[in-house]
Amino acid sequence: MWRRGLPISPKNAIFAREAAASAHTLSIYMKQRKGLAAAIVAPLQQFMGREKSAGIVLAVSIVVAMAAANSPWSEEWFHLFEHKVGFVFNGEPLLYYSLHHWINDGLMSMFFFVVGLELKREFIGGELSNPRNTILPIGAAIGGMAVPALIYASLNGGTPAAGGWGIPMATDIAFSLAVVYALGDRVPVAAKVFLTTLAIVDDLGAVVVIALFYTSEISLANIAVGLLLLGVMVAANKAGVKSVAFYAVVGIGGVWVAFLMSGIHATIAAVLAAMAIPADARLPEAAYLERARAHLSRFASLRPNGVSTLDESQVEVIADMMEDTTRAIPPSQRLEHAMHPVVSFAIMPVFALANAGVSFAGMDASALFSTAVAPGVALGLLLGKPIGIVAATLLLVRLGAARLPAQLTLRRMMGLGFLASIGFTMSMFIATLAFDGGQMLLQAKVGIFAASIAGGAIGYALLRKA
Repeated sequence: MWRRGLPISPKNAIFAREAAASAHTLSIYMKQRKGLAAAIVAPLQQFMGREKSAGIVLAVSIVVAMAAANSPWSEEWFHLFEHKVGFVFNGEPLLYYSLHHWINDGLMSMFFFVVGLELKREFIGGELSNPRNTILPIGAAIGGMAVPALIYASLNGGTPAAGGWGIPMATDIAFSLAVVYALGDRVPVAAKVFLTTLAIVDDLGAVVVIALFYTSEISLANIAVGLLLLGVMVAANKAGVKSVAFYAVVGIGGVWVAFLMSGIHATIAAVLAAMAIPADARLPEAAYLERARAHLSRFASLRPNGVSTLDESQVEVIADMMEDTTRAIPPSQRLEHAMHPVVSFAIMPVFALANAGVSFAGMDASALFSTAVAPGVALGLLLGKPIGIVAATLLLVRLGAARLPAQLTLRRMMGLGFLASIGFTMSMFIATLAFDGGQMLLQAKVGIFAASIAGGAIGYALLRKA
């Protein structure tokens, strides 16, 4: 979490006055920037800064994918993602995959890399750093993963569709939190923290499930290379290497490629690489504060030139401030901060465009329910999630292992449980691993859509009236 504000003291009061003077000087420059660009950029930045915006963009992408899949150009739409891209070495294809494969194994690796960075931050200084505060949401997350899997397995056990048990376990954190933040103050902070922590643990569970159960043929040699390069990243972290470029080259060009060719899903490499990124800064907080005071004092002492451009001495001071600011942010948080909007507003929408399209042309009920995949996924998400979350929470409270926050009433807990049944992108991702195309993948997508829409609507209604 970013810290805001400083303790009120004489030194900080002086610092605040210096900052205000510098801000006034800079305002002359900023006023010159107003115009058409500012009128476009400012609303866009404001939209991207809202918690619910990522969910809105994702929803639009799903609607576009569904419309394209059922349009007169549906064949061209699906064929678009079948085009292969890669390298050819001595006439042999190397890393030569379809666009769909690159999106699911490449772009989604960036998503899981950010998930790994978030998990590391939460374990170090976030909601997961204090075990006593995490017993309740962790238990609820485990219940919310186990019950949906059991419901699916009870309907599909012993059939060719049995491998899809992991599909209803996942929660789409972007959609769930978008609904929560759309409700504003109707949802208390305790409920938001509960859902956020639950979704983080849910993501961790999805990573473990993918690693253990959704892998293809294993290449031990490539795994060994990947683990060796991962060890290089860990050793560099311990040695004090803070270069983001170094970790990018070794992590992407080494660890990720090795895992991609090993048979273990490449998204696991992304999570492991994220855990090896340094979480400590080159410049400690106290040293940064002192240097910031000195920089602001220098800037305040310079005479404003009264025009839109800055003097060379002013540019030099600002450049020094920017360098110190970069050194004061741990590489892991710097990467997370930079990649989060890319993942939310580019990678996830592209994944939805490539995977969310379901063509209903020629579909009949007999084809849709030829197996129990759709009912298993839909019931697993819509019933299993809220039942598992509420039951596990009440059990932990009854056993005295955790305390239920006063604001987290039973109605609100049920509402959060139904919001957790929104699977969408995460469930679809696991579905693409469980079923290699065909009728069962289509049935899984239909079950995901039905449960996610119904769960989101029920959860919204419960929380809105609470």
